[in-house]
Amino acid sequence: MLTICDTNILLFWADEPRRLSATASAALDLELESSNLACSDISLWEIAMLYARGRVNNRAGVTSSAYIQDILTGMSMAVLPITAEIAELSQSALFTHGDPADRLIAATALAHRAPLITADEKLRATLGLRCIW
Repeated sequence: MLTICDTNILLFWADEPRRLSATASAALDLELESSNLACSDISLWEIAMLYARGRVNNRAGVTSSAYIQDILTGMSMAVLPITAEIAELSQSALFTHGDPADRLIAATALAHRAPLITADEKLRATLGLRCIW
């Protein structure tokens, strides 16, 4: 079964695994074994933006694209595109979350009928969204 990762989970996994809850960490370990992890393509943009703003620790001195590719490769991560259905769903009344990227990530999980691993409390409160934390 496909499991979607929020951007914060990708960053926690890469740089601060201790920030993952025990449940999230166990879910990641399980899905890593079966290569069932995915993220929305908007997460790549979010990571690049955070990287450019210095909010991602660049200990290795690599480019943001190399950093992102290391995460994707290390997690055997599929990147899911924003479809017309996902774009429309992200604008529905289901979401009270104001962040457009988070709305797209949650809509991706809903469209794929997949759970979302997230630390985001607002997303975890979204009706109908199966979240792991």
